[in-house]
Amino acid sequence: MQKQDNIAEKFCAGKTVFSVEFFPPKTEEGARQMLRTADRLRGLLPDYVSITYGAGGSSRERTVEYGGILRNVFGFNVMPHLTCVGHSKLEISEMLKKYSESGFKNIMALRGDPPKDSPEFVPNPDGFKHASELIEFVKSNFPDFSIGCAAYPEKHPEATSLDADIDNLQKKIDAGADFMITQMFFNNSHFFNFRQKCRKRGISKPIIAGILPALSYKQALNFRKMSSSEIPDELLRQLSAAEDDADAALIGLEWAERQLEELLAENVDGIHLYILNRAESALKLSRLLRGRHS
Repeated sequence: MQKQDNIAEKFCAGKTVFSVEFFPPKTEEGARQMLRTADRLRGLLPDYVSITYGAGGSSRERTVEYGGILRNVFGFNVMPHLTCVGHSKLEISEMLKKYSESGFKNIMALRGDPPKDSPEFVPNPDGFKHASELIEFVKSNFPDFSIGCAAYPEKHPEATSLDADIDNLQKKIDAGADFMITQMFFNNSHFFNFRQKCRKRGISKPIIAGILPALSYKQALNFRKMSSSEIPDELLRQLSAAEDDADAALIGLEWAERQLEELLAENVDGIHLYILNRAESALKLSRLLRGRHS
C-alpha cells in the first residue's frame, strides 16, 4: 500500500502545493480515460489528488475503488471526498471507517449538491445540514484525518453575500478544517479579494485556488450556470470566435496559464486543477506549475 501523507503538513514547506481532481468513472470507457490520464500525470508528481463523491453518495463505492487505484497503482497521495447528501450519521461514520481502514489520511468534507431532481438541499433526518457539522463530526470521531473544505471566491450561490459566506467558512474552520479549496474562477481579482477578506477576518488556514480551463464557448456558459462564476467578456468573446474545438481549447488553456502565472507570482498557498479526467490540459498546466515551483 502506497504511504499516504497528511496534506495539511505540506503547506509548511513554503511552496505552492499542487493538486488535481479526478471523478469516479461511470463507464468502461470513462475508466480507461481516467486511468490513461492518471498514468500520464504521475510523472509530474502532484502533491496530492482528490477524487469526488457522487450526488447522494451515488458513486461512493467507486470513490473508494478508484481512490485505491490512484494510490496503489499510480502512487498518488489521495484525498477522497465525502458529502452529507442523503446520509445518516451512522452511514457517514461507516464511510469514514472504510476510508480509514483503506489507508486514506485526508478527507474533503462537503455538504454536497442536491440530486438533479431536487430543487434544494434536504438533509437526512439523522444527518447533517451543513458542512461545518460534518467537519466537526470527522474531527471528533476520526481525529487523524486531515480535513479540506470548500470555499467560494464569488460566494456560494445560496449565500446572501460574500461576507455571509465567509461567516460560514469561518464555522468550517472553527469546526476543524485544515485547509480550503476554492470553487473555479476565471477572474483572479475575485480570488485576491476573497483571500484579503479571509485574512482580515483572521482566517489563516491555507487557501488553495481552484482552476478549470474553459475549453469551449458552450462549456464556459455551462460553468457559469453551474457555479455562478463570472466568465469575463473577453474570454467569452475569444471562445465564441474560435474557428474549431482545437482553437477554443487553446484559447481556454492560454487563459488558464495567465491565471496561474499571476497566482504563482502572488505566492498562493496551492493550486488545484479541475481536470475532468482529461490529460492534455492537465499536463500542460501541470508542467507550468512544476516549472515555476520545482
